[in-house]
Amino acid sequence: MLQNNPELKSKIGQLWNKFWSGGISNPLTAIEQITYLLFMKRLDELDQKRQADAEWADEPYTSKFAGQWIPPEHRDKEGADNYAVEKRTLRWSEFKHRQAEEMLQHVQTMVFPFLKDMNGAESNFTRHMKNAVFIIPKPALLVEAVKTIDEIFEIMDKDSQEKGQAFQDIQGDVYEMLLSEIATAGKNGQFRTPRHIIKLMADLVQPQLGHRIADPACGSGGFLLGAYQYIVTELAKKAGANNLLPDEDGFVRTSVAAGLTEQAQAILQASLIGYDIDSTMVRLGLMNLMMHGVDEPNIDYKDTLSKSYNEEAEYDIIMANPPFTGSIDKGDINENLTLSTTKSELLFVENIYRLLKKGGTACVIVPQGVLFGSGGAFKTLRQMLVERCDLKAVITMPSGVFKPYAGVSTAVLLFTKVWGPVEKVTQPATEQVWFYEMQSDGYSLDDKRTKQEGFGDLQEIVAKYHARNPNTDTDRTQKFFVVPRTEIADEENNYDLSLSRYKADVFEEVVYYKPADIIERLIEAEVGDVADADLAKVKSGIVRELLELKGMVG
Repeated sequence: MLQNNPELKSKIGQLWNKFWSGGISNPLTAIEQITYLLFMKRLDELDQKRQADAEWADEPYTSKFAGQWIPPEHRDKEGADNYAVEKRTLRWSEFKHRQAEEMLQHVQTMVFPFLKDMNGAESNFTRHMKNAVFIIPKPALLVEAVKTIDEIFEIMDKDSQEKGQAFQDIQGDVYEMLLSEIATAGKNGQFRTPRHIIKLMADLVQPQLGHRIADPACGSGGFLLGAYQYIVTELAKKAGANNLLPDEDGFVRTSVAAGLTEQAQAILQASLIGYDIDSTMVRLGLMNLMMHGVDEPNIDYKDTLSKSYNEEAEYDIIMANPPFTGSIDKGDINENLTLSTTKSELLFVENIYRLLKKGGTACVIVPQGVLFGSGGAFKTLRQMLVERCDLKAVITMPSGVFKPYAGVSTAVLLFTKVWGPVEKVTQPATEQVWFYEMQSDGYSLDDKRTKQEGFGDLQEIVAKYHARNPNTDTDRTQKFFVVPRTEIADEENNYDLSLSRYKADVFEEVVYYKPADIIERLIEAEVGDVADADLAKVKSGIVRELLELKGMVG
């Protein structure tokens, strides 16, 4: 893990600084350009590995770099063959040996266009890469970046051999660390969800192979990747993998889908669907999943709250951290959304409810204001969650979880859709709601987010949630307890879901000492056990002042 590898952390820092000083100062642009280079390097490595594996197993394999490539703009021309390029020259291991000027020219005009065209004209990846541009401006910056990325891959390779962690997972760590630099994303209300919180949510909903899984505001694809890794790990365990160790947050994860049959891999890839309204994030999300072994991710550019998006009752699992952007344009809100509000955090939760199949489950991060907001739309949404859904859990998180982006207090809502939007509710779906007050996520709650000893409350939340019991989880002075729906829906509480409303205060008896006794102790601390007659002889200093004070309060 990166926390435990300062060498890797330092190299990524160097790479970042090189782009910054090389004139690419927008973090999102820098990450996009670095991602293209990482992708080129990974593509070459993966291809060579697959080729070697196929040779070893005596199986056929056609390299992505075999034969010739004709740039799309020349394909329909007469004499198109004259523009053909040997694909092997487009490999990272080949072009990195070129002179600086020549390398930049080659990557800009050949390698990058090949990358964009790689999955064929029909592919989602090709469609979204259409407007992507390679804007590394200086030959020296490209040479430095290529050299540093080679060094990063060497460290990753060494790490995977020494520590037994899968290379793909370490690469994921590297990529996640780069993504974590997008602090500017906070301006759009897009806060990158920490990976350990994604893992926690995956362990709570336990997605299975065959489930259709979505994130309607997917950003760089973290939740889709979290679901993918959870499923791959569970399948690896079933297949007998016994070398999987818990990570620094106590979760067991792998991205390595080697144990999956071709059919299982195809089912899994087809069942992960993400949408985002930022085209750069869509590209980053596509490449994030591709670098973790998902060859054809289904991530698309779409505003899922708009009139143009009309999916409904499609998904078994939704995991999301929708943007808390405040208000959105009223004129473009989908008519199927019934809440009379323009607040995106409320509309997203209603939309997630609509997108779930009956029996489908969502795990969603919301600002804590959603739990207790007094506006009509807030109450209507909470009533919907309690009556039309089985609201299983409300887990409040401390305000530092999303630092350095924001200090907003958030909560995780876990609910299963029981009644459809237009069905008559004959019996409210929720019986009990399980509350948990997370006090620590295993990291410091300041801007540095330093890893602390242990796992914080993460593993306890998973264990206690799956073992929750309305008959025993009744002590409301504890971190977790169950509240019956009848109490939440009564006139006094009026569907308020804030944990503090139901938590019982613990009063500790505090013993206060008399002022004279306190002064006595202070004198004793200064001079020890001395007789009063001797103390009276003290002419000055702190003891004399304490004696005078004692005389006043005596």
